[in-house]
Amino acid sequence: MNQKEWKISYVKPELPEELIEGGCLPLLAAVLAQRGIRSRKAAEELLFGGSEVLHDPMLMTGMDRAVKRIKQAISAGETVAVYGDYDVDGITSTCLLTDYLRAKGLRCLPYIPDRNEEGYGLNNAAVDSLRSQGASLLITVDCGITALSEVEHAAQIGLEVIITDHHECGHGQLPNAVAVIDCKQNGDNYPNKNLAGVGVALKLACACEGDSERVLEQYADLVAVGTVADVMPLVGENRCLVRRGLKKLGTSPRPGIAAMMRESSIDPRKLTASTIGFSLAPRLNAAGRLGQAETAAKLLMTVDPCAAAQLAAELCELNRQRQDIETAIWREANAQLSGSVPDAPIVLASDKWHQGVIGIAASRLAEQYSLPAIMICLNGDIGKGSCRSYGGFNLFEALSACSEHLLGFGGHALAAGLNINPDKLNDFRAALARYYRANKPAALPEVQCDLLINDPTLLSIENVRSLDRLEPYGNANPRPLMCLCGVRIESLSEVGSGRHLRMRIRLRSESFEAIFFSHTAKELGLREGNLVDLAFSPQINEFRGRTSVQLVVCAARRHDGRELCRGILENRRDMLWAAAEFCPDRVDFVRVWRMIQQPGFAVGGSAEAVLAQCPQGMEPERFCLCLAVFWETGLLSSPGGSVYGAREAHIEGKADLERTEIIRLLRTC
Repeated sequence: MNQKEWKISYVKPELPEELIEGGCLPLLAAVLAQRGIRSRKAAEELLFGGSEVLHDPMLMTGMDRAVKRIKQAISAGETVAVYGDYDVDGITSTCLLTDYLRAKGLRCLPYIPDRNEEGYGLNNAAVDSLRSQGASLLITVDCGITALSEVEHAAQIGLEVIITDHHECGHGQLPNAVAVIDCKQNGDNYPNKNLAGVGVALKLACACEGDSERVLEQYADLVAVGTVADVMPLVGENRCLVRRGLKKLGTSPRPGIAAMMRESSIDPRKLTASTIGFSLAPRLNAAGRLGQAETAAKLLMTVDPCAAAQLAAELCELNRQRQDIETAIWREANAQLSGSVPDAPIVLASDKWHQGVIGIAASRLAEQYSLPAIMICLNGDIGKGSCRSYGGFNLFEALSACSEHLLGFGGHALAAGLNINPDKLNDFRAALARYYRANKPAALPEVQCDLLINDPTLLSIENVRSLDRLEPYGNANPRPLMCLCGVRIESLSEVGSGRHLRMRIRLRSESFEAIFFSHTAKELGLREGNLVDLAFSPQINEFRGRTSVQLVVCAARRHDGRELCRGILENRRDMLWAAAEFCPDRVDFVRVWRMIQQPGFAVGGSAEAVLAQCPQGMEPERFCLCLAVFWETGLLSSPGGSVYGAREAHIEGKADLERTEIIRLLRTC
């Protein structure tokens, strides 16, 4: 059975009147309210925000100097180098700015370092090579904010540098470049601090062009791919950029992306941010991870459909190779742990691992053990590590605190890279463990549901369709996760050669189809007739001309009503609506009253003790409601002033159970 910790809000979903009057259907209004959006203006900005949410690129510190220098290069016909990174954000950034500058008549040299041979960021050998090819100006994209010595070296050989980046600047000195553009540098006034590297590159092109709309129309697809792949928050400006990009990808994709969608069997008409994140981005990323980022860059910039088809096939094959390597590394990492369950960040090292793939394996370990994970490739006297966070732990701050043991590091709160001497590994592991224990984030439930659904009309086709307006989903705007509690399984069947579980469940008077991928009824311990709790996302399913609502389940368990029962026993009236399905009838009251009248009977002294008294075959919530009603009428009393420990009491006249506030509230839910 699924043993994950669940967090369910038993408070009735809020349906702000202003949102309903503004045209939101109830399910969408409830999701928006749960996310703090209760006004029509705020809802329209999130759902429909267009060019009005885009910010002036000239607000960025250093942008005026960068534009002036680039225009000088255009006027003089200089050779310009664009120096990027080997991940999807870096590749799309490189392609965008290279294409833009070439369109301006410049000779532009794109350069993406080899992940395995050169590593991340600027290096002097590459700078020398670009200078020898005639470059007089180098523009970094998605890197460079910490490249102090490399920028100094470039100046010494006559190569001027413009830095564009979006990574943390730290508290140190910035490179002495012609211009440094990074929204996270001190004093920067740009409102959106969460642009991807490709977003910053776009803003530079917009500032040079003086026409943001024209540039966005041309490059929105690349911005969407890079922004989603780099897991940037999809709210505000980023959301607008990705929405525009998805539209372009779906209607007029560039040849390379069109070929990759065909190779990956992606229907452009059904393209979403999730499609980018789980299908397109991994294929582009695989090239960089295996030292062939140039293949991905060629794919994005080619205008030849035949070349695009060949490159797309190469990328898909690289992705298959990457998957095999990743699985092998993950298995070896688990073997290193020898079956132990760590209680501090995982720090593992090997001289056999592939530098380009350890980041994915680290992510997998972090999820598996619910801990930050760092995997380090050893090569002689240096180790290069990829770090992945878990549970909100700030990796960048942690690495800063342990920097005395490192040769260098950089990245974000959730993902970072480091260099280390192998003989410092044990010291670093111990220091990181001490820091983690002193700054351990609060534990988060593994299943955290946004809304408890107690009314089947909320899952109507129209209501579920209304959630499409929340697309694109992603970081800071996740797909809503909903919950059904105490619903009965009407039928179970295995599909997909026994790999997946299909269920039919009943919520009050309505039945719904549910699918739980990669799980079986035996594994979950479920049978027909069981009461279950389901965490799910609803979707519209169209099959053979029939349209219906399908619940895509991400977690399932045998019904656990303990929290709701505790609320009932402790007089939490705001939780009663969630128990409406268990409203007792006369037969239930008679059964519980006979129990109370037994000699020596007293209600348990805690919620757990009360549940242990529940009659066989009666749902715990129904039993607790009976006790709560008897308490309200005075048929139960206790010296402690609560239902806990209560015993039978005698009252004048006959108690009218149906006229109690509890029953009235239950009947109107």
